[in-house]
Amino acid sequence: MQQEAAIREPLIRGEKTYGQITDEVMRPIIGKANRSWWIVFGISSVMALWGIGCILYLLGVGVGTWGLNKTVGWAWDITNFVWWVGIGHAGTLISAVLLLFRQKWRMAINRSAEAMTIFAVMMASIWPGIHMGRIWLAYFVFPLPNQFGSLWVNFNSALLWDVFAISTYFSVSLVFWYIGLIPDFATIRDKVTQTVPKKIYGLLSFGWTGNAKAWNRFEEISLVLAGLATPLVFSVHSIVSMDFATSVVPGWHTTIFPPYFVAGAVFSGFAMVQTLLIIMRKVMNFEDYITVKHIEYMNIVIIVTGTLVGIAYLTELFVSWYSGVEYEAYAFINRATGPYA
Repeated sequence: MQQEAAIREPLIRGEKTYGQITDEVMRPIIGKANRSWWIVFGISSVMALWGIGCILYLLGVGVGTWGLNKTVGWAWDITNFVWWVGIGHAGTLISAVLLLFRQKWRMAINRSAEAMTIFAVMMASIWPGIHMGRIWLAYFVFPLPNQFGSLWVNFNSALLWDVFAISTYFSVSLVFWYIGLIPDFATIRDKVTQTVPKKIYGLLSFGWTGNAKAWNRFEEISLVLAGLATPLVFSVHSIVSMDFATSVVPGWHTTIFPPYFVAGAVFSGFAMVQTLLIIMRKVMNFEDYITVKHIEYMNIVIIVTGTLVGIAYLTELFVSWYSGVEYEAYAFINRATGPYA
C-alpha cells in the first residue's frame, strides 16, 4: 500500500510576494513604533533601571548583600553569571547548527537568537566584574605580564579559562551576527529615503550589491563561522562548568557538569528565544512569519534537552548515594529538606 507524506506547512503564511514580505518586515524600522512596542519598551526600561539601582545599592552596602559572607560559594553573582552565559550560548548554537543542517525554518528565529547571544554574554561579564570588588582592576584577568611586573595570572584557574573561552566566543558570535545582517542592512539602505540613515546603512552594508558572487561568498563565510561557533559553544559552557567542577565543595565537585551544563544551556537558551519571540510576534504583528509551527519545532528541542537535564539530575542523585561519600549524599539528598532547603 502506497503511503503519501503529509504536505509540510509553508514557513510564511498568507501567500505573500517578496515585496510584501520586505515591506512588512521593515515596517517597524521605517515606520513609527506602535502602542504595544512602547508598552514593552517601558516595562523593559523599568526593569533595567531597577537592576542598575540594585547594583548601585550593592556597591554602597557591600557584596555581603549577595550572600558572599558565606565564603564556600559565589552566591548571587555566580548564579547570574551562569544563567546569562547559558542563555547566551544557545543563540548562536541555534542559528549555527540549523544553518549547518540546512533547516530553512531558522530564518524566522536566527536574528533574534543571535542578538540575544550578544547581549546575554555582555550581561554575563558584569557579574564577575562586580564580584571582584574593584571592577576598575578587571583587566588583571588578562595575561599582561609587562603591566604586572612579576605578577602573573593563574593559568590553572578555570576562571582564566573562562576569560579566553568567552571572549573568543563573543568575538565569533559578533562576527557571525553582523555578517548575517549585511544583506538586511542593504535592503534598509535601498528603502529609506532620508539622507543620514541612508548613509549609515550604506556604511553598515559594506556596499552589498546582492549579485550571485556576493551571495556565494556570504554563504561560504556563514558556513565557516557556523562551523567555528558550534564547537565553541560546547567548549565554552564546558569550561564554565569547571568553575564549579574544579572546586572541592560537595555537590559541585563532579565530572558530569560539562555535558550537563551544555544541555542546560541549550535548554534555557531555546526557552529564552521562545519567550522573546512569542512576545515579539504579537507586538510586531509577525504571526505570519513566526508561526505556531516554528514554536512547535523549538518545543521539540526544549523537550529533548530538558529530558537530558532531568537525566543529569537523576544521575547526580544516584552517584551521590552510590559513591558512599556522606558529604556528597548530604548535599544532594538535603536539597529539599534540611539547611539547604
